[in-house]
Amino acid sequence: MRYQTIQRDDEDVITSRIIDLASKYGRYGYRRITALLQREGYDINHKRVERIWREQGLKVPSKQPKRKRLWPNDGSCIRLRPLHKNHVWSYDFVYDQLENGKRLRWLNLIDEYTKQCVYSSPRYQWNHKDIIEVLADCFIQYGTPEYIRSDNGPEFIAQGLRTWLEGLEIQTTFIEPGSPWENGYCESFNGKMRDEFLNLELFSTLQEARALTNLWIKHYNQFRPHSALKYKSPAPESIVIKST
Repeated sequence: MRYQTIQRDDEDVITSRIIDLASKYGRYGYRRITALLQREGYDINHKRVERIWREQGLKVPSKQPKRKRLWPNDGSCIRLRPLHKNHVWSYDFVYDQLENGKRLRWLNLIDEYTKQCVYSSPRYQWNHKDIIEVLADCFIQYGTPEYIRSDNGPEFIAQGLRTWLEGLEIQTTFIEPGSPWENGYCESFNGKMRDEFLNLELFSTLQEARALTNLWIKHYNQFRPHSALKYKSPAPESIVIKST
């Protein structure tokens, strides 16, 4: 009278593929692995992947608690919520070091709506002129945003940078000091970058750090499933077939 488990013919193949993907993308959970399997053509849902995931002893990341939204002290609703592409961009620095201990600073620039990383590259030092140079190239390639969000770092609040952005009719918004969660989109990206890239790589030179960063950003934009985008990639690569 007891239910007998029926093992499907493709169980071993699916299990092997899940283990391969979990080994290759060690910080992905079973839902993101499900998206990758579906992308490869497997007819499978997240419940089956979760079952195999647990049977194989793979770790399921713990659920993060919800965070309450914060508003500026004056009660205004200046906390922007991106509504379309190029509506709100945000940028921030993330830190790591070379093998010899010399510190590097990555400037990360993202489109908050599409979740695409528009720019990421390390340098030893950054100033507002360097940021203007990077933004100018990004504006030419991707278009100009309506708003750009950042913390109150000296490079971002420099008068030269703010005047230049005003000339392009781009409004700058700054988070409350000591409140990194108000720049949540960029902070979320920085966390993924550290967890899935910086914590796994040992950089010997600045050139090596830049090259590996380019590879990871390409993976992030074109391949990595993003939960906020229903496990699609921010900027998947497309192929244009020319007519003869």
